[in-house]
Amino acid sequence: MIKSAWLESAWRYFPLKTGRRWLNVLLLAAPLTLFLEVFHAPALLVFAVTALAIIPFASVLGEATGTLAAYSGPAVGGLLNATLGNLTELIIAIFALSAGHIEVVKASLSGSIMGNLLLVLGLSIIAGGLKRDVQHFSRASTSANSTMLMIAVAALVMPAIFNLTIYGNLAHHASEPLENLSLWTSAVLVLLYFLNLLFIFKTHRRLHARAEKQETPATSRTYALVALGLCTVCIAGLSEILVSQIGTVTKTLGMTELFVGVIVVSLIGNSAENSTAILMARQDKMDLAMSLATGSSTQIALFVAPVLVFLSLAMGHPMTLLFNGFEIAGIFLSVLIVAMIASDGETHWFEGAQLLAVYAILAVAFYFVPG
Repeated sequence: MIKSAWLESAWRYFPLKTGRRWLNVLLLAAPLTLFLEVFHAPALLVFAVTALAIIPFASVLGEATGTLAAYSGPAVGGLLNATLGNLTELIIAIFALSAGHIEVVKASLSGSIMGNLLLVLGLSIIAGGLKRDVQHFSRASTSANSTMLMIAVAALVMPAIFNLTIYGNLAHHASEPLENLSLWTSAVLVLLYFLNLLFIFKTHRRLHARAEKQETPATSRTYALVALGLCTVCIAGLSEILVSQIGTVTKTLGMTELFVGVIVVSLIGNSAENSTAILMARQDKMDLAMSLATGSSTQIALFVAPVLVFLSLAMGHPMTLLFNGFEIAGIFLSVLIVAMIASDGETHWFEGAQLLAVYAILAVAFYFVPG
């Protein structure tokens, strides 16, 4: 009887129970990945199957974080979803850093910020707005995240201006001043991120509290934590295989590491945010969907990227905050258009279409940027 209860509760996390039946098929990609890796299949095939294998685990991770968020309340839940939703992105980035794919890591970071703000939020707005005229959300929370993201843009602009001033271009130059600038800037961003947490959950908690009726999750915290642990281990193993194929795949397809990082790797890392944010928007919980998309981008810019700068030193592959002009422009435009759309505290499906249009334009631009 006890064993049956455990199995029934654990099964709630599988995509079949949430209506996303096609994800069950992708679960078969995990053992297939191991088979292809052992028998040295073509790199492109291994890369594609591994990317597909990560998606259902990231989705289950999203389901588990949604459960934990429901126990924590809307304000904490939005941050919790954003934080744990970025585990996939962080794990992939760490393995890519250890393999020396610094440009892929930086591209995936900028791609994740743009993807969350344009693709994830755009799909969420459309999903929630198809059966509703408008959906409402807290302008205060979205405005705070937009301001934090503009500060992150400033942090990315300064290394670029430094390089333009000293070297006359945005090409990476191994220099101690640039590395020190990145380290000190990263320290400031991390400090600001923790001050933001203090502001939200301590000194001005009442400003971010939302009077919403909380539904009791169908599963317990224990099951959610177990699911998170198992998914993290699986994603880590698959990420190592994925990263090992990047060099060969980019040569085979004739794509640059910039495009692979900004679009392909970031899409894989954002699969958890995609599923969770869209699900929240469909349930008319636009506050949580908006918090997830903008909060996740804020955390990547102010916490994940700086942490990777520090980790890169320990790994022997120093990474700076010097991004190219297309990445900086893409992030700035993404933050700007989201701030414009969110300024009235309500949204409709056409605004989601507008966000997707901007993402498509940026994707095309990155595809044609030469290596």
